[in-house]
Formats: sequence, structure tokens, C-alpha cells
Amino acid sequence: MDRRAEAEREFLAFFQRYHVELSRFAYLMTGEPDAADDLAADALTEVWRHWERVNAADSPIAYARGVLANLVRDRIRRLGRERRGLARIAAGWRDREPAHQGDVPAVLDVREALRQMPYSRRACVVLRHGFGLSERETAAVLNISVGTVKSQTSRGSAQLARLLGETPANEPTRRADAARELAG
Repeated sequence: MDRRAEAEREFLAFFQRYHVELSRFAYLMTGEPDAADDLAADALTEVWRHWERVNAADSPIAYARGVLANLVRDRIRRLGRERRGLARIAAGWRDREPAHQGDVPAVLDVREALRQMPYSRRACVVLRHGFGLSERETAAVLNISVGTVKSQTSRGSAQLARLLGETPANEPTRRADAARELAG
């Protein structure tokens, strides 16, 4: 069997094993099913482009998660810039009277709460609690230090608990259960 055919076979096996996981990761990071599928496909395309190097690495899935995390971060930043631009345009059209503040919903679901969190915290919480990655694995995926993973996970977990209205006594159990349910 020639090398190209072997590489294609190996990548296909990788794709079949990890596509759903990568889509779930992207979904938990964006909260948007269509965007999640597109981002997972883009990440896998990038993995294929560098397959020889990726396949030779100690953990090809860590590389793929890192690529996906970067794509999600870039998308979040781009959408934020677009929203800010639209808000500036809309501000020029609105009356200068203060907007009416509606009631805040009593219960937020985990996906909505995750969307409200900064990217780094969200990524750390999802990878640690949703996918059960170690601090070291999470650091490798996000290309940050283990200390940053620890602080971002701690802050993110506390923020998630606040957003979900949890009390400190039941915070770790409910948060971990909800994250595992979303990832599974």
C-alpha cells in the first residue's frame, strides 16, 4: 500500500473516532449547532493538511482540539467586532432615551451560561469538566500554562455557578453533572 493511501486510511479512522467529540466541543463553546459542525469540519481540514506531522505527534487529538479552540476563539472575536460595529451604527439611529430593562430569567441553562463567559474561562471549564481533560491536557490544547488553566477553570466554575444561581454547597456536583451531560 502506498504512503498516501495509508495516510488517508489513518486520517479516516481519526475522523470517524473524533468528529463527534470535536463537534460537541465546538457546540459547547459556541452554543450554535451549525457553527459547531462548520468549525469541527474546518479543524479536521486543517488536521488533514498537516496529517503527517499530526499523526506523528504524541496526541493527535490534542492537536485537533487546539486547532478547534483557535478557530472558535477567532470566530468569537470576529462576531464580537461585528456586534460592536452594528451597535455603534444602531446607536446613531436610536432615540437617546434609556432602554427598558426587561426581567432577567430566573433560570439559565448551561449553554446560555457558557456563552456569557469569556472565551478562556469557557474553554477551560468545558475541557476540564465537560471532557474530563487534565490540567496539563487542557493547557496543551489551549496553548496556555497549567497555572492559567487552574485560575481560568476556578474563575470560570465560580462564574458558571453564579450564572446558574447555584449555592456553594451544591456547586461542584451540579456543575460537573451538567457539564458531563452536555459533553456526553
